Amino acid sequence: MGRQVKIVTDNRRARHDYFILETYEAGIALTGTEVKSLRNGKANIKDSYARLENGELILHDMHISPYEQGNRFNHEPRRPRRLLMHRYEIQRLYGKIREKGLTLIPLKVYFNERGRAKVELALAKGKRLYDKREDIAARDAQREIAKAFRERQKF
Repeated sequence: MGRQVKIVTDNRRARHDYFILETYEAGIALTGTEVKSLRNGKANIKDSYARLENGELILHDMHISPYEQGNRFNHEPRRPRRLLMHRYEIQRLYGKIREKGLTLIPLKVYFNERGRAKVELALAKGKRLYDKREDIAARDAQREIAKAFRERQKF
């Protein structure tokens, strides 16, 4: 009997603020107390982003709360964390990031079936204010259509 995927944290705001072009899966290099804290669901990726530095992918501003039972060797909550991807994937990402306005943002952090901590990264382009308004208007219109359809089904 295998384990299922356990989502630790989700960046719901990302889909509101960015157009998601592609998604990638990357591992995270963590310390022991960080893994224990993640298993307890104590993480936040709201304002985090990934950057290429010296040929490595680094995740910045991801907050993992210190582990309660940790001792003085507990981890730094907002330290930059190395993301683990194949070199050819990183080089392909580097080419795409150099394009105008593209950025790497984490969508979710989860444990896969094998119990490994993973990050779902998105190659994204920032939305303008009018794009966000269009999305909100479309969502409201869809909600109204569904409501009218349910009302019609009652009779």
